[in-house]
Amino acid sequence: MPSPLYADRPAQPPEPGTVDALISQTRRLRGDVDAVRRDAVLDEDDPKNRWQRALCDLAVHQLDDLGAHLGQLKAGVPDEFVLSAGADLAEVEARAEDDIEAASDPGAAYAGAAPARTGSLLSRVGSAEWNLLNDEVSWSDELYQIFGRNPESGPMSLDELPSMVFAEDQSVLQAMVTDCLIDGKPIDGEFRVVRTDGRVRTLHMMGEPVLDSDGCTASMWAVLRDVSELRRSERAVRESRDSLQRSRHIERTERRVAVELQEAVLPPWRGSLSFAHGGPGAPLDVAGHYLPAATTGLIGGDWYDALALPDGDALLTVGDLTGHGVSATSSMAMLLGALRGMAVAGIRPGALMGHLNQLLETSVQPALGSAVCCRYEPASQTLTWAQAGHPAPLLFRDGTGRALKRPDGVLLGATTGAAYEEAAVRLLPGDLLVLHTDGLTRRGGLDDTGTQRLLDLAPRLAGARDAQDCVRSVVEEFGEAPREDDACVMVVRVGH
Repeated sequence: MPSPLYADRPAQPPEPGTVDALISQTRRLRGDVDAVRRDAVLDEDDPKNRWQRALCDLAVHQLDDLGAHLGQLKAGVPDEFVLSAGADLAEVEARAEDDIEAASDPGAAYAGAAPARTGSLLSRVGSAEWNLLNDEVSWSDELYQIFGRNPESGPMSLDELPSMVFAEDQSVLQAMVTDCLIDGKPIDGEFRVVRTDGRVRTLHMMGEPVLDSDGCTASMWAVLRDVSELRRSERAVRESRDSLQRSRHIERTERRVAVELQEAVLPPWRGSLSFAHGGPGAPLDVAGHYLPAATTGLIGGDWYDALALPDGDALLTVGDLTGHGVSATSSMAMLLGALRGMAVAGIRPGALMGHLNQLLETSVQPALGSAVCCRYEPASQTLTWAQAGHPAPLLFRDGTGRALKRPDGVLLGATTGAAYEEAAVRLLPGDLLVLHTDGLTRRGGLDDTGTQRLLDLAPRLAGARDAQDCVRSVVEEFGEAPREDDACVMVVRVGH
């Protein structure tokens, strides 16, 4: 009769992406099988009841295997395998309905009735009995299918069976059979066979001795289950888990290298950097900060830099390269090194940008970049600057802020032979400049709102003690918000 456990419950896949839910369903199914096994009244001498008990035991094995499989998924295999496990569990539920129903009606199953659902456990399980007294052997129809053996060839004796078994597994089978026949131990193990059609299958064998009235072994009865697909699935999960662990190790290593490279290239100073000029003109107080992205663990190609030049001028620059990780950081290191060298050589901002564009365009690792490069002359208190597709510096004066008008300049690496215009502005004592990369203010591709938020900080920046205090105010405003990209900010305050 049909099992009441599944009378009104169709087999459906669980909600995807929840391994804990899959594990809970597996445990519930196992409890159902245990309940059927507990309630069954088994007569040890009745072959039909041996079949019923074997079906229950195999169903438990199947669910335990699936539970172990799901445990591997929970340990860190990607979501696509969780979805696959959900579909597998739906199939297991469907098969379990037939299997428990068959266990509840062992007569039909033992008689060889076809299972209700094609591909259920019954179609992958066969039974055999080897009689030691008269050398008779009986195989179920399913066992011929599992071995790929023509029923006209008849069943195989225990002596013939190893001929189809992998050489490496023959000793395993021999040990199981010997322990059963000599010591009366139950059989529970696996071995691989090569079918007559050349296909390799993995079989799980469970068996036990059948004793005569004197307590001697009269025959050996066994159930063999084809677990090839299950073992392949487990290997796939195991290999995927190992691959995931290797990928995570590579990611951690790449991040560590990128962080170390970034720390080696970005300015070594922390806090405020003071440019105290011996000649005429006001000194500069400079501070900068790098903000990592909230949505990725990789370091990007953002930079900021301030450098005293041999003629007494100061180089002020921020920039951003596309990409993340070691590739972006190494390209940033190359570009920043070239920028420093050309600035020390006296090359002006516009021409300097042209050289950087050519360098990035011909790089082995092509990328796009945006940058702003400023040269401050303390004697005239003039800031000369050029930009390449970059947000303009913000100038704060007398408690209000505005963006400087940008000179023309395309992204670095975007086109050959690009020319970059320069602009100049005279700075006054007490003026404040904020230079930043677009990752600080960009939201969904637009940065107008973020720029206005920066400008709205004017009262707080005006009351700050120094440039470092100004940077803290900016980080407090933008640092906690989730960003799709990393960012840099640098504050320059003109002294009195």
